Amino acid sequence: MSQSVREAAREAVTVVYTWEVVPGREEQFEEWAHEIETEAASFTGHRGVTWLHPEGDSHRYHAVVRFADTETLDRWMTSPQRAAWQERVTPFARSAHPKLTTTGLETWFNVPNGPARPPARWKMSIVTIVAVYPFALLYDGVFAEYFHAWPLLARTLVFPVILAPLLTYAVMPFMSRALRRWLYPDYPQE
Repeated sequence: MSQSVREAAREAVTVVYTWEVVPGREEQFEEWAHEIETEAASFTGHRGVTWLHPEGDSHRYHAVVRFADTETLDRWMTSPQRAAWQERVTPFARSAHPKLTTTGLETWFNVPNGPARPPARWKMSIVTIVAVYPFALLYDGVFAEYFHAWPLLARTLVFPVILAPLLTYAVMPFMSRALRRWLYPDYPQE
């Protein structure tokens, strides 16, 4: 196995599932979700799951499942335990779309109108650089001088504490929409 293949296999991954739940069976689904989450947590490399509940009249639940690397994810995906849990959910829910496997950075990019293959990593890198650079320049040129007297750890913390939420909630969603055709060339455009 080549070095780059081994490194890619060790990179943390996130899997996004969407479930369409039969109306009136939400309580059964949530019970199932809690139980499969407990089962998955017993697998080495499982890093947790975040459930997003439906809004409004929707019956779609989303699960964001994190694993240490592709190897541990594959072990869970092919396990008999997971297969048994998948079988148990069929009376009250179905998978709404194929899973999306991501490495983390993709979560900054809006997936247009549902499932789509995440953008190429080199494209995400370019968009991230273009988004971060003006803020780094502004911080370094205008604000950094006010923090010179602070201890290194404190003054270094200021920039990411301000930048991370700004990128997550404003800049990257905007960049994702503005560059949608380039980021998702195979996805039908609105």
